[in-house]
Amino acid sequence: MIKDYYFCGIGGSGMMPLALIVQSQGHRIAGSDRALDQGRTPEKFDWLRQRGVQLFAQDGSGVTSFEQIVVASGAIEDTVPDIAAAKRAGATILTRPQMLSQLFNAAPTSIGVAGTSGKSTITGMVAWMLHRLDQQPTVINGAVMKNFVSDDTPFASSLVGQPEVMAAEVDESDGSIARYNPTVAVVSNISLDHKSMEELRQLFGGFMARAKVAVLNLDNDETAALAATSDKVLTFSLNSDGADLYAHSLEALADGIRFDLVVDGQTRPVRLRVPGAHNVANALAALGAVKALGLDVAKAAKALEGFEGMRRRLETVGTQASITVIDDFAHNPDKISATLNTLHAFEGRLLIMFQPHGFGPLKLMKTEFIDTFASLMKADDVLVMPQPVYYGGTTDRSVTSEDIAEGVRTKNRQAIALPTREDCGDWLIQHAKAGDRVLVMGARDDTLSVFARDLLARL
Repeated sequence: MIKDYYFCGIGGSGMMPLALIVQSQGHRIAGSDRALDQGRTPEKFDWLRQRGVQLFAQDGSGVTSFEQIVVASGAIEDTVPDIAAAKRAGATILTRPQMLSQLFNAAPTSIGVAGTSGKSTITGMVAWMLHRLDQQPTVINGAVMKNFVSDDTPFASSLVGQPEVMAAEVDESDGSIARYNPTVAVVSNISLDHKSMEELRQLFGGFMARAKVAVLNLDNDETAALAATSDKVLTFSLNSDGADLYAHSLEALADGIRFDLVVDGQTRPVRLRVPGAHNVANALAALGAVKALGLDVAKAAKALEGFEGMRRRLETVGTQASITVIDDFAHNPDKISATLNTLHAFEGRLLIMFQPHGFGPLKLMKTEFIDTFASLMKADDVLVMPQPVYYGGTTDRSVTSEDIAEGVRTKNRQAIALPTREDCGDWLIQHAKAGDRVLVMGARDDTLSVFARDLLARL
């Protein structure tokens, strides 16, 4: 039976792939988005229209029938006109996690990828290996998978395959991870992000317990503790040769990294086209998921060498005047640490433009943000911050970017906060010099990539 779905926030990194999967099942799709109303990323919405998606202003005008199923992201509040219109019309309202978990749990074989950091990359790696192994997976990711980008699919954050095998990035920030019952549960790491550590332990522990097999990281204290509580686990590590998947002899390359993989008593060299030790850990997690499904790990590892990475994950935008611009999604202390550690393996000062993805995370992780930047920045690096992303709604705005910058300065590192992102761009253009790397960091704002490209053009 063909149904009418209306996605409130359809342009979002989590919503658009879900909408496309639902459309691939034969249903009619419509939606709205704040970014559309504000004229941001018009090319994305033009592409959706070309795909037959009807778009409306986010004013309630698109929700008129009780037969519609309105899907709202977790960030959408009841005060949004679309939600008010849905309630007036008597339409069914689902959250994105409700919708996704229904599809996920219906799949006979499912891989749920969770953790504080690395989820999108691991999901992309799993997608590419399953694709190359002819498993025809359906994949819902939170970022664009470069391997699947084409003229027809420029925003390839989803992969339309068969419904029998599904892989999805699973989020703990809103507690929705509790809805998923995976065949294979991958937990990359657990650290402070959106919730308290006690809440996170309960959420990730339950996720692991509901799976047939859990793939867990022995190098993270929290996931290692989870691994000790069950015998239905596969472990991975960069430090412990007792793990089921172990990587050693890492060698940083100009265009990636190589390492030796030990699994099932055999050692084989693997070369990745994405840089950093954190991506070796991501690769082990993804290979662990493939192994848990009983697939050929050697063939999967060979396929992984063709993995091209994710959009906005340490993505080099280009180089002008011997200054390189890099676009990166890092937005919490764990991700920021991985990015800075990877970039500091090579020469060059870092000019870091970090746009916080909300006032809430700044307040929750103020101390961790300050400590991360202060401990990992070198003396000549500079942190430049605009105010956090804010598109309206109710939130506590008591902690600002200046609080972070001031904290970093008190620890003898260079940091400034400026009123707007445009001011940050002007500062970067004025101060960048040959040999510098300009790093644009932040999440939940597609226009950061536009900002990075504009910086490159101005250089």
